[in-house]
Amino acid sequence: MQVSEAMHKEVSWVLPTMSVHEVAKLMKEKDIGAVPVGENDRLIGMITDRDLAVRALADNRDVSKLTARDVMSPGINYCHTEDRIEEAVHKMEKHKIRRLPVMNDKQRMVGMLSIGDVSHSQGRSLSAELMKSVSGHHA
Repeated sequence: MQVSEAMHKEVSWVLPTMSVHEVAKLMKEKDIGAVPVGENDRLIGMITDRDLAVRALADNRDVSKLTARDVMSPGINYCHTEDRIEEAVHKMEKHKIRRLPVMNDKQRMVGMLSIGDVSHSQGRSLSAELMKSVSGHHA
């Protein structure tokens, strides 16, 4: 099965200048745990709900002044629509990430592949392997 058959197709990114408050509001409205960050027509990072908690709140920073760039995880891992699910899962395991933006052949983001998408489209063994790998304790 290809990634395009399993991915979630409704996805967009936020600008790095967006306030952390607006990012959190978007996550709440869409019931999502991660948002890609894009600038100059390129993906430059990802913000997860954990990034908001650890980088914005835990250090008692003035949240009213923080932007997406301040809390995002820089760099981005992604897969392509034509990749096989197993290849994408391997990348998720390798980088210990739960979501992968999906790019088309023109390097445009067209979807997101999550653990849930893998779980719904694949057998238990691949889903269990992925979950075990990305849920391990951090060193």
